[in-house]
Amino acid sequence: MPTFKLDGKDIPFEPGDSIIKAAARHGIEIPHYCWHAGLSAPANCRMCLVELKPAANQRAMMLDIVEWDASIQDYKNVQKPKLQPACQYPATEGQEVLSDTSKHVREARAAVQEFLLLNHPVDCPICDQAGECKLQDYWLEHQKTAKRMHDEPIHKPKAVVFGPTIVYDAERCVMCTRCIRFMEEVAKDPVLDMRERGNLNEIFVAPGRQLEGHYTFMTEHVCPVGALTTKDFRFKARVWFLRSAKSVCQGCATGCNAHLDFDPRTNKVFRYRPRDNEAVNKFWMCDEGMLSYRAAHEGRVTHARIGRKATTIELAVKDAKTRLGDVPKESIAVLLSAQHSQEDNWAVRELSRLLGGATVYAAGAGAGYKDDILIDADKNPNTSGVAELAPGAKTYSQLLDDLRSSRVSHVIALGGVTPRNDPEDATALGMLGTLVVIASHEGALTDAAHVVLPATSWAEHNGTYVNRQGIHQLSEKGPLPEGDSKPAWELARLLGTALGLDVSWSKLKDVRTLLVGTAASSRDVAAVAASTTGAP
Repeated sequence: MPTFKLDGKDIPFEPGDSIIKAAARHGIEIPHYCWHAGLSAPANCRMCLVELKPAANQRAMMLDIVEWDASIQDYKNVQKPKLQPACQYPATEGQEVLSDTSKHVREARAAVQEFLLLNHPVDCPICDQAGECKLQDYWLEHQKTAKRMHDEPIHKPKAVVFGPTIVYDAERCVMCTRCIRFMEEVAKDPVLDMRERGNLNEIFVAPGRQLEGHYTFMTEHVCPVGALTTKDFRFKARVWFLRSAKSVCQGCATGCNAHLDFDPRTNKVFRYRPRDNEAVNKFWMCDEGMLSYRAAHEGRVTHARIGRKATTIELAVKDAKTRLGDVPKESIAVLLSAQHSQEDNWAVRELSRLLGGATVYAAGAGAGYKDDILIDADKNPNTSGVAELAPGAKTYSQLLDDLRSSRVSHVIALGGVTPRNDPEDATALGMLGTLVVIASHEGALTDAAHVVLPATSWAEHNGTYVNRQGIHQLSEKGPLPEGDSKPAWELARLLGTALGLDVSWSKLKDVRTLLVGTAASSRDVAAVAASTTGAP
């Protein structure tokens, strides 16, 4: 692979890489505002300027400037190298680039920072971007000087409602145009543009339109400062109080990688942010996916129930044993869930094996909206995983048919969600002699259950999900479990032990050890990690 030198370090690059992209791929940040790895490079912020040392048989491009000389108390003519934007300049073999080590580059960055802050409001204490703002970070890294302009700054519109989800503060905007380019290049809806010139610039929405659709949250995410905020997160939390877990979006079968941000003091989840993975979701998420963090708290099963009465897990398991203990094992069916992790589904599938080969069915949420960008019609995060674990599993519709024909009378189900909530389906479920449900969220199955066991949500435990490409992805534990909930694989162990089955797992590592090799994935987690690249 060809290389170039950046501040004396060899940086490998791929053909077509810009200097900044090659550096970012190897964990080296060249300061920038307008550049984003997933968007075109306009080179308008000038923060990524670098110095190129002259190559063989090529003299440096120099500029004639005037510079103040304190010794003679006057300006004098000098020359300096013409700096180039690293976001547009291509990397070439043997090239020598100076970034942090160049005096001219350091001076240019400080000047750009000062220029951007001339009219910028000093409202960091109330700005949602405070704590993760590039203006703050780069001021500390590349300027560190007090504001020299004491004139009244230019005032622009504030708290402009762009649409149902986004609010814009023009005074904070640095005109990087990331939001404009995202809507045009990724969302394919060029509804944003820039008007006026110089320090009167501002972003606006096309007349007669509003910022709407399925990808509006990404305009806020790509904004490097606090100009764009989401109504959902606006004034809700301070980022320095939040902790982050590497998660997998549960909204559909795409399995977008995400950061799940939560406050450990209150155990509350506040938002999702895209986590870069070029093999799956690149740098993006849809609005519905970014809002799906709410399911960490909404619609949850947090306590065990016998019928409609709350109880302890121990008493609920004891009741389930009483209901299932004298039933012929071949009469008990098992229902897997595409809403739950591989570990959870494997444990429940094991119950079917230990029960002597009980019939296995599979369920999940019904189909929904899809597009050609990210959103899949399959609204389950682990449909492919369930198919790997139980390739011969019958569908939920077949389960209902078997209930109506009395071929099935007792069911152990994982997950409360079903493809539909139909009164006729509820009638069929009511025909069951026993329905034991292990679930994290309420649904048609928990409504009909005789015994409900509370499972942790995806946000509260470590789990594996297989997306539509067959990629096995790990989701990390974030907040603590709500109520009495426990991982579904652990509840399956408690239920299996109560039924006198030879349960072979007691810890997550046991489940994962036994799970390995049950079905090969087309791409494993390590392959996914190797294919990802850094991005701003």
